[in-house]
Amino acid sequence: MPQTIPVIDIAPLLAEAKNTTAVAEQLGQACRQHGFFYITGHGVDQGLQQQLETLSREFFAQPLETKLSIAMAQGGRAWRGYFPVGGELTSGQPDLKEGLYLGAELGDNHPLVRAGTPLHGRNLFPDTIPELQPTVLDYLAAMTALSHAVMRGIALSLGLEANYFDRRYTHDPLVLFRIFNYPAAEAPSDQWGVGEHTDYGLLTILKQDDLGGLQVKSQGRWIEAPPVVNSFVCNIGDMLDRITGGLYRSTPHRVKNTSGRDRLSFPFFFDPNFAARVEPIASLVGAQEDDWHERWDGASLRLFEGTYGDYVLGKVGKVFPELRQAVI
Repeated sequence: MPQTIPVIDIAPLLAEAKNTTAVAEQLGQACRQHGFFYITGHGVDQGLQQQLETLSREFFAQPLETKLSIAMAQGGRAWRGYFPVGGELTSGQPDLKEGLYLGAELGDNHPLVRAGTPLHGRNLFPDTIPELQPTVLDYLAAMTALSHAVMRGIALSLGLEANYFDRRYTHDPLVLFRIFNYPAAEAPSDQWGVGEHTDYGLLTILKQDDLGGLQVKSQGRWIEAPPVVNSFVCNIGDMLDRITGGLYRSTPHRVKNTSGRDRLSFPFFFDPNFAARVEPIASLVGAQEDDWHERWDGASLRLFEGTYGDYVLGKVGKVFPELRQAVI
């Protein structure tokens, strides 16, 4: 019987209903078995989602010279802006995608920006599509609220208080957002839109278009994660893996677009505060074997010590080597 990624209705979490036990149990089972799950009942406006997709297609359809007017080299330490096809690396290999890096909008006078904190600052938006800025910021606000709700459910699934993650890591989260365009790959092709990897933080919530192409390595086998109408795909990041001592493991995934058309995806990353020290839950320490030898990067999350900022900066410098000095 083929493996399938579970679909979970999280509406009770958004309503903060008294009985969220069933939802929490479903989340826990999905996190243990797959590290991936779909969510429905999320309440994110479909009109907003469609507007985001329409404007994003309009942005990527522009000439390369126009898109490069907001290239990432201009984003400095904020790590924002556009990169062209092949400009991002996964495991040292160029990805067959182009993209726009975005995040929480922080003005120049924000204390973290004034202190030069990496990955914090203003976004770079194209002058040619003025509607994109308010659409992205509205979407970020909706996804941040949704992420808090999902993390409440994940806390409950671990037998913790619902606000466990909020109190320790995400009251002021590091919020990052990407808009990716995957040109159609020639078939057959050995080049991936993005190669095998895990995400860095706590939780990723992905909006994907209707073309498919996402693959998940679940229980040692690669399976498809096809689009499900009016849902988002969620997956665990490395820091949730570390916090749970490997009970909830970050799951490798990759993308290949063989649809014959350009594919859009919108990953939203909900991560610990940049300065938060990430520690495992004491009751879960040693409960799971260290899987470093099975990981795509050969790294041990059990051995990591430090803040989330330490961890993420160690990763981003490998993604855009030519921009590394601007951030680290």
